[in-house]
Amino acid sequence: MLKLSNFEMIRPIHETDQQTLLEWFVAAHAQAESKKEIKDPLFTEEAFKEKLLRVGCKPDRIAKRGHTVPDYLHKEWEKMEIYNLKAHPSGYDLSVRSCHFAKQIDRVFEEYYPKEATAPNDLIHVSCTGYLSPSGAQKIASKRNWGHQTTITHAYHMGCYGSIPAIRMAGGFLAYDTDKTRADIVHTELCSIHTDPANHSLGALVAQSLFADGFIKYSASKQTQEPHFRVVAIQEEIIPHSIEAMTWDVAHWGFEIFLSKEVPVFITRALLPFLERLSKRAGMDKERLLKSAHFAIHPGGPKILLQVQKTLELLDAQMQESFTILKQYGNMSSATLPHIWKALLEDRNVPHENLVVSLAFGPGLSITGSIMEKICGS
Repeated sequence: MLKLSNFEMIRPIHETDQQTLLEWFVAAHAQAESKKEIKDPLFTEEAFKEKLLRVGCKPDRIAKRGHTVPDYLHKEWEKMEIYNLKAHPSGYDLSVRSCHFAKQIDRVFEEYYPKEATAPNDLIHVSCTGYLSPSGAQKIASKRNWGHQTTITHAYHMGCYGSIPAIRMAGGFLAYDTDKTRADIVHTELCSIHTDPANHSLGALVAQSLFADGFIKYSASKQTQEPHFRVVAIQEEIIPHSIEAMTWDVAHWGFEIFLSKEVPVFITRALLPFLERLSKRAGMDKERLLKSAHFAIHPGGPKILLQVQKTLELLDAQMQESFTILKQYGNMSSATLPHIWKALLEDRNVPHENLVVSLAFGPGLSITGSIMEKICGS
């Protein structure tokens, strides 16, 4: 049975408190509006600030967020690496943002795999915030001369639910080839490079107040003596008639998210039937899970977490790590759920053999989940 272990996160170079970031976005949107050829006659900085504080994620829910881009540290627009809003209301285009992505991802893979590192049989690179060929995963395999023993797989553009399909891939690779013993999964998400200060829509403001950068690596194996999660079951579905509720598209300036206000409604309707099918796949009773399992819920935002908790009638203690990771780091897209798993694995209050139910959501609308058992090691 597949086992997940050795969770290792790398924090972004910069971390800024949420209040400061919200103030930066107010200034950025005002600067972008001033440079538009066709201006919004109803836009004022004060009105925009009121709207952002009304719909955005408050500092009591997210304390700080990490970012690799230094632009968020100041408001000298001409000196910005990406958000030179005097040059263009949206900032520099995707080619500039991709260069930043490449440099940061190469740095992360170098740190995860120093010269003395042992090569994995498979290396799965998960990201929805940047794609280049050769990728950072391919570059490190070439640099370490692992090309003959490490197979690279790219799991891209799935958004926040990307960790569950990546685990399914790892399990398939290890089951297909009995000689393989380890598949590494590396998440690299640079959400901070995909902001458009010229877009004042409510959905854009919600996203700009939520998303952050995050990096995490972990291993999937058949056997390990380390503390780990034993994967019991995985389920992935697309919610019917929800295809337009969430999108993640490529624009000339970067990657653009659209979030419908109906997303929580779709998720709420799908949640209990999905959990029933996931429980059945694991050969377990859904009611037992609801009463005794810990729940790792992807924090698409505070409202998503609260809605899931209400729908499933979960205690605060069952979802504590989901709220904690959101507050500590923000929404790091696909990297977020593995951060929650790391916290659960290290939490001494979560006992040996305790079950963990994970749920994540993304474009499709896709709903993915897993049931895992915490094993504290030999």
